[in-house]
Formats: sequence, structure tokens, C-alpha cells
Amino acid sequence: MTPVSRGIDRIQVTFDEGNLVANAGLLLVSTVVRKLGLEALVNSLVHIPSKRGGFAPGRKVLTLVHAMVAGATHIDHADVLRAGASSEVLPHRVMAPSTLGTFLRGFTFGHVRQLDAVIAEAIRRAWSAMSLPARLVVDLDSTICEVSGKKKTGAAYGYTKVLGYHPLMATRSDTGEVLHARMRKGSAHTSRGTRRFIEELIARLRRAGAVGEIVLRMDSGFWSKETISVMARLEVSFTMALKSANSAISKAISAIGEEDWVAIDYSADGEAQVAETTYKDMRLIVRRTRLIGEQATLWPNWRHFAFLSDLAGTATELDAFHRQHAVVELDIKDLKEGAGMEHCPSGNFFANGAWLACAVLAHNLIRWTQILGDLDDLEPDHRPLVARTLRTRFVSMPGRLVNRSGTPTLRVPTRWPWRVSFASALDTLRALSLAST
Repeated sequence: MTPVSRGIDRIQVTFDEGNLVANAGLLLVSTVVRKLGLEALVNSLVHIPSKRGGFAPGRKVLTLVHAMVAGATHIDHADVLRAGASSEVLPHRVMAPSTLGTFLRGFTFGHVRQLDAVIAEAIRRAWSAMSLPARLVVDLDSTICEVSGKKKTGAAYGYTKVLGYHPLMATRSDTGEVLHARMRKGSAHTSRGTRRFIEELIARLRRAGAVGEIVLRMDSGFWSKETISVMARLEVSFTMALKSANSAISKAISAIGEEDWVAIDYSADGEAQVAETTYKDMRLIVRRTRLIGEQATLWPNWRHFAFLSDLAGTATELDAFHRQHAVVELDIKDLKEGAGMEHCPSGNFFANGAWLACAVLAHNLIRWTQILGDLDDLEPDHRPLVARTLRTRFVSMPGRLVNRSGTPTLRVPTRWPWRVSFASALDTLRALSLAST
């Protein structure tokens, strides 16, 4: 029986359509970029000498950012923005990959900090159109950006035995925005530079409009007296995991009476209980778990997880709150897989630091486009859509740019599944009035 042929082998391909737009949905993100005034902001804050590729840095940063929003993970991928009429939906001139490479290699530590200042101001401007919660919860963590080869400056083997960099991250728990990021060498310990990182983070949040309570959640890598001291000075609340191998903590846990443990929901094959004690005049919340039933012999003894906190509430409530710190892993994964950080393209450490800053901008622009354009079709208590989903639904939409009676018109496919949401979001974003000064 001969299968029905649709003639796909007869289709000829010619690359000759100059009006096609590869990622027409970039129009949504470009609208947010224009409303935030990002090109002028970068030009005013980033000052790299012209002989090192620093002329007009705004268009170069935004070329990298828009390429990352479209799915770029390498500098060469920026060429997708130069295909057909793709650059026409962007509010800036698109630069060539070779120019971008020269530009990134011109960065020093100070120039990366200037790009950090751009991110801070962009957050302030974006938040001016949002309603901030009374309690802003921020998750701190570090991650490993794995690299290959011996020519990556600053790459090293850390505690994970993986060659790479070890940046610090701070993310907003409810929206997934990356609020602060700092590239570090691969051998950097998590607690190194934590004090300065937290000081910069809190100052950034206050300037952006966070006038209410700020709560930091962090794992045991951030545990130190200095970290607790700086949070107390900045009047920031916290939950901070501890290393249970510490003898003083083990002694405090052992002193908890059996009648003080409260059972909490756990898996069908295990049980968990929570109790509270004190450690150096601070609240110490402890959760212990073990297996039960047929597999009890595999894990018969209690295993303890402890964290410090200065928050009010019962031990059970604080335990549930601190466990939500795990959402930071989803945000970091989204930054890597959705905004260009699955690859560090340069052998220059500061060039990779600038690449991280551009990835943070791309990640946040995706989040802001979703929030300000009301693109999240999930329930309010659910996590934001991941970048890949938003890219598939909106950014990757193809189109053709034509002139209709003097009006530039983007013609997109009929029956596009998310056409109503796209049109609504574009109208909403165009009507925004953001604090651009």
C-alpha cells in the first residue's frame, strides 16, 4: 500500500524574503524596553573607551539582551536579529556578533558594576508600574555555570568538583525576577562576599520602592555571624539554614524533648516532625524525617534539618515558609535555560560577568513583559510561566512587515493559538507609563 504523499520533497527553499521577521513577538519585549528607556540608560551609565568597543553601548547591550530573549546562548546567535526585517521590531540598531565580542572583551570589573547599576535602575522603573507586596520575600543562592577547556579566566573546580564559575543570585520569590547577581570564580565559597552582596541588594530594593518588610531566605552556605549581623543592621528578617554537623547545634537538637515534636504532612513512606529551640538567643527551627513501612530499614534513624529565623509564627508555619526557598532553583534554571546563561561565551572573566548581567536583563524583561502585559494565564498563587513557554507562545511567532497605506503592519499567521493574548498584551504595554527618570 502506497502512503499518501504531501509533496514535501518537492518544496524548494529560497532565502530571498526581506520583509519576514524571525521572532515577531520581540515586539512585546521591545515595547517594554522602550518604555523603560533602556538604551539611553545604558548609554548614560556604561562608559567603556571607544577604542575598546565602547561607542554607543546601549545598542550593543540590547542586541545581546534581545538575542537572549529570542533564545540565544552564544554571541553568534545575535545574527538572528539581522535576518530579514527582524531588526524593524526592535527600538535600536542591531549590531554584528564580531562587534559584540569586541564590546564584551572591553569590560573591566568597574564596567560590569556599571551594568549592574543599569539593572538596578531598570528594576526601579519597572516596579513603578507594579503593586509591591507588604512583605517582599527574596531567595539567595549560588549556582554553578559549568564551562569546558582551560582558557576560561577565573574558572575553577569548586566543592562540586565541576569546572566553572560560581555566581551569587538573589531572586524575588513571587515573580521570579533576578534582583541581584554577581559573577565569581569557580572556587569561590558561598559565604565569600555575602555581606557586601546583601548590602547592595537591600539598598537596591529600597531605592526601587520596597518600603515594607524584606525577608531573606538562604541555605547553609550563607551561614555566618557576619551575615546575621549585617541583616540585623539593615533591619531585614531572615530564615537561614544551618549545618547540622556543628557540635553546638547538634547538642541543642538533642536537648529537644520528644513531647515537643509536632508531626507534619510528609510522603506516604515517611514521616516528618518539627520542633523549636534556641541557639545563641535566636529561634532554631528543626525538622526531622525518616522512612517508615517496608523501606524503614533503609533509613531508620531520624535525620535533622535546622534553620535560624527571627520571624514570628509557629515552628510548623516557619518550616513550611522556609521550604519554599526551593523556588530559587526554578528561577536559576529559567535564567540558564531561558535567558542565555547555559553558556559563558568568552575566555575573559569580566566579559562573562557582562554576559551574566545581560542575561539577568533578558530574564527580567521576560518576567516584566509577562507581568505588565498580563500574559500569565495561571492562577495568582502559581509560579510564573517559564521563559521557554513564553517564547513559544509569543516571541517565536513569525511575521511579515508590510506597509498598509503608510502604516507599518506586522502580518502574522492566521489561527495563531495565542493571538488574543498577544494583541491584548501589546495594547496594555503601549499604554503603560513607567518612571523613566
